Amino acid sequence: MPVKKPHILCINPWIHDFAAYDVWAKPLGLLLLAAILREQGYFVSYLDCLDRFHPGSPQRQDPYARNGRGPYLKTHIRKPPGLEDIPRNYSCYGIMESWFREDLKALKKPDLILITSLMTYWYPGVQQTIRVIRDVFPGVPVILGGIYATLCRQHAEATSGADRVVTGSCDREIIAIIEKETGGGSRPVHPARNMDELPFPALDLQHTVSYIPILTSRGCPFSCSYCASGYLSKQFVRRSPARVVDEILYWHQKYRVRDFVFYDDALLIDAENHALPILEAIVQADLDIRFHTPNALHIREISDEIVCLLYQAGFVTIRLGLETTSFEERKSLDQKFTEKEFHRAVLSLQQAGFEKARIGAYLLVGLPGQSVRDIEQSIQVVKQNHIQPVLAYFTPIPHTKIWSRAVESSRYDIESDPIFTNNAILPCMDHFSWDTLTRLKNLASGS
Repeated sequence: MPVKKPHILCINPWIHDFAAYDVWAKPLGLLLLAAILREQGYFVSYLDCLDRFHPGSPQRQDPYARNGRGPYLKTHIRKPPGLEDIPRNYSCYGIMESWFREDLKALKKPDLILITSLMTYWYPGVQQTIRVIRDVFPGVPVILGGIYATLCRQHAEATSGADRVVTGSCDREIIAIIEKETGGGSRPVHPARNMDELPFPALDLQHTVSYIPILTSRGCPFSCSYCASGYLSKQFVRRSPARVVDEILYWHQKYRVRDFVFYDDALLIDAENHALPILEAIVQADLDIRFHTPNALHIREISDEIVCLLYQAGFVTIRLGLETTSFEERKSLDQKFTEKEFHRAVLSLQQAGFEKARIGAYLLVGLPGQSVRDIEQSIQVVKQNHIQPVLAYFTPIPHTKIWSRAVESSRYDIESDPIFTNNAILPCMDHFSWDTLTRLKNLASGS
């Protein structure tokens, strides 16, 4: 008689926010865990509350339009307490709750449910997801992990409704918990000794594979004051170039995916032994695919050799981690590059053939103590270099170096509730006004 496989249900929750859009975002950690569990003999199912291609959706779209990106379905909901005065609609982004309930009821009862989390201030979507799960599957253990769970563990334990909260990149820890809860899979556990031994994330569990996020490393060797990468991943570890290329070929050949998204925090570090071999292999394979870098490239590492390979390989979305052009003051933020290195990198990209529409420089808006004049000057400097300014609204994040300054400068009590760290309200911007924000947007988007 065959051994019963424990059923693990993995869920990506709704987003509650003033604005949200699918800019190549997938729960890679959860889907990697799903792939590991499949290898170990568990039966794994997956439901995505953000599924743009859900069978019930009236706005099902061409998966390859907009390079794989697209809008989520949204439903207007009541604003959270303390944000009632914000003059913008607040919405639940993702599938209708009735569809989610139907999808849950159509499944065989799981032995365990795993939920991920992303932005800290999206936790109301996590709470809604868990409430519905409790209605449909009372008594089934629910484990919450992900970024919000890691950065705001006490808040998550107190308010999420999950039975257990796990933190960090905890593949081994969570697998041990799953084994204890379910009795284990049908195959022995052999923990991965390095990233190359991990399976590809189970992105095939989606209804439609419109793009593939690629992670070639975990962590970051830098320690920028506004970033939590070092807290979320204590070590900087990488996959081999050959394994990365194998994954790109796999998804392109088996699922005809054209859009690939690099989500590394430090893709170009030690390029000679990492990025260059990856790019050279992609160029040699001569594939009809497109690449995007929404996490930004490190400006100091950009060389003529690298940009030529980026162009030949099919990179169509280049983002630079500029943050500000107040170079004399940026030491309090990071020390990743100089003004001279910025101008050199832009010129190199332009000479390689990248036109203005393909190059964007992120500019942080709403940092503690940052003046509107500094932002305006940064926008002008970027435009003078004939590339696109991309405004990145500052989110104060617990466990970062800038957190204490953010707490002191915010007009909200951001320590009391992550809801007040929402970047849409720019909680740390001095003399904030919606008119000022609109003016900055118009300045950045104007020619």
